[in-house]
Amino acid sequence: MIIRARAVVTMDGAPITNGAIAVSGNEIVDVGEWESVRRRNSGQVVDLGETALLPGLINAHCHLDYTCLRSRIARQDSFTDWIRAINTERAKLTADDYVRSIDDGFAEARRFGTTSIANLTGVPEIASRTHPLLRTWWFAELIDIRAAQDVEEVLRMLPASAEGRGLAPHAPYTASADLYRKCEMIAHRENLLLTTHLAESKEEMAMSFDRCGPLSEFLGSISPDLFEAGGVTPAEHLSQFCQLDERWLLVHVNEIRDRDIERLGNAHIVHCPRSHAYFGHTPFESAKLRKRGLTICLGTDSLASNDDLSLFAEMRQFRKTEPSLSGLDLLEMVTVNPARALGRKDALGRLRAGHRADVIAIPHSGRESGLIDGVIAFEGAVSWSMIDGVSLENA
Repeated sequence: MIIRARAVVTMDGAPITNGAIAVSGNEIVDVGEWESVRRRNSGQVVDLGETALLPGLINAHCHLDYTCLRSRIARQDSFTDWIRAINTERAKLTADDYVRSIDDGFAEARRFGTTSIANLTGVPEIASRTHPLLRTWWFAELIDIRAAQDVEEVLRMLPASAEGRGLAPHAPYTASADLYRKCEMIAHRENLLLTTHLAESKEEMAMSFDRCGPLSEFLGSISPDLFEAGGVTPAEHLSQFCQLDERWLLVHVNEIRDRDIERLGNAHIVHCPRSHAYFGHTPFESAKLRKRGLTICLGTDSLASNDDLSLFAEMRQFRKTEPSLSGLDLLEMVTVNPARALGRKDALGRLRAGHRADVIAIPHSGRESGLIDGVIAFEGAVSWSMIDGVSLENA
């Protein structure tokens, strides 16, 4: 199959005007100018007209469990109150509710151009009942605030056929050092990825430093001996018992001090711009993290703190707070960077021969000089997408 478009954004250089890609099976086999690709390849031609082809977008952090909670949680006075509210809503959900929620999330994410997703689930036992429409990395979310969890058993619940599996000890204030160590040991043994929420809120920082504030009071009423930090930042606490290497995706990382940045090791950072704005968190230290050489990816978090699952909207929100970021910087955070973080830099995130055929198309009829900014500005559903060589009309 040969797919032609007004422009092709490869993430390997300047966009190609009047470009095309050739696909065989689930793989891209050729990329270039339309006439050259057509001469070198045979097969069905799909002319997408006045569009731009892009690598499929990669959502590095999402909770599809909560797709059904859109607009169901009112604005709260604090992050702790939001946790109480979401726990109240979660208690009402059945297994069937979770299945529908996750499936609805897959469908919505695909409509907005996502082709790969890192999904955290607190109900791994129902994951095999869902119908992923995307490349899916399933992460089992683990909490031992009330009782110890059998990590091996939870891992076995995740679908074996998924793109990848991983472990997600929830956060240092809900997961013990022992749970983190156990997850890290199993991840190294089974070659799994790891992710955790780290230094998300001011209330977490207060709890970590001197065990005070609303989050400390709330969690202390459930399990007063769980949180083991005192007088240190969340990042410092985590680095004391975890080796933060390239298998880790650290999510949020809002409450950090300069001395914390070195403690993040070689982990990848995931920022969720609209969820960040929803809570009014401390400004994200993008410039310092990037200067340190850390990979930054974007995610949508959950619809308990967001309006939809559009990564285009996340890029636009991030540009509002970080206007110095170029359109290409932002696009890398939803393509090249998360492909690297998920261990697939040689297969995903670019339109390149030898990469998987994960492609999306959005309308484009303007000048190529403004193409990348036009991509960031795009709103709505994508008109066409392909995952693993299988195409879908979305309009």
